[in-house]
Amino acid sequence: MSTLPGIVVTGASGRMGQMLIRTIQESGKARLVGALERPGHDWVGKDVGVCMGGAPLGVLVEDDPLEAFARAHAVIDFTAPAATVEFAALAAQARCVHVIGTTGMSEAEIAKLEPASRHAVIVRAGNMSLGVNLLVKLTQKVAAALDEDFDIEIIEAHHHHKVDAPSGTALMLGEAAAEGRGVQLADVSDRGRDGITGARKRGDIGFSAIRGGDIVGEHDVLFAAPGERIVLRHVATDRAIFARGALRAALWGQDKKPGEYDMMDVLGL
Repeated sequence: MSTLPGIVVTGASGRMGQMLIRTIQESGKARLVGALERPGHDWVGKDVGVCMGGAPLGVLVEDDPLEAFARAHAVIDFTAPAATVEFAALAAQARCVHVIGTTGMSEAEIAKLEPASRHAVIVRAGNMSLGVNLLVKLTQKVAAALDEDFDIEIIEAHHHHKVDAPSGTALMLGEAAAEGRGVQLADVSDRGRDGITGARKRGDIGFSAIRGGDIVGEHDVLFAAPGERIVLRHVATDRAIFARGALRAALWGQDKKPGEYDMMDVLGL
């Protein structure tokens, strides 16, 4: 058991944090060696299993990331952009794989990960599921096959707690569509329509976001032309798919050279 890779989970009290902890414990492929929360959090100093309402796991919740990372082979991080940037530098110091599922990162924040990637493996993706990454690949191929007679619209739906829009997955899909068409997403992105917006611009890639209830994640890529529509769709019903993908990425990264990778690399797509 002690030879299995040791994993630290950041944001342990969150929905994804708890799912990651359960997934690691049940996997038989890794060990939970650390659970992190922000200083002052109620869980700090307590057994994370008990905090989650179950049996003790022998892992206390901590608020010192560097100390936790020093004994880990990988860190799985679904937190907030500012925290993720800080964790990247510390994970690089510890030379452990940093798996990033954090969404809502700006281009400037993403750029701050580059120095850390020179010393350690970073696997970052807007979505860790196999199905979504297949959808990304299909979106690129369909966009490349169709001309601008087909409008592209990306429609995503998530639970009412989600704080960023469009979702990281929607942006992945938008980037894939733009790549398929040979354009930059920043030049053709169409968001936030409201009021008298005028007709849709030919070649734009549109985004629509829905928030409500407990929707785990739904993503449609619509290709609409006069007289026909093509819809590519992925529906997530259990966030465990993201946790399993993140664990797979953490294990995959163990023998890789320092650098920035994504789930396409992990899945060999």
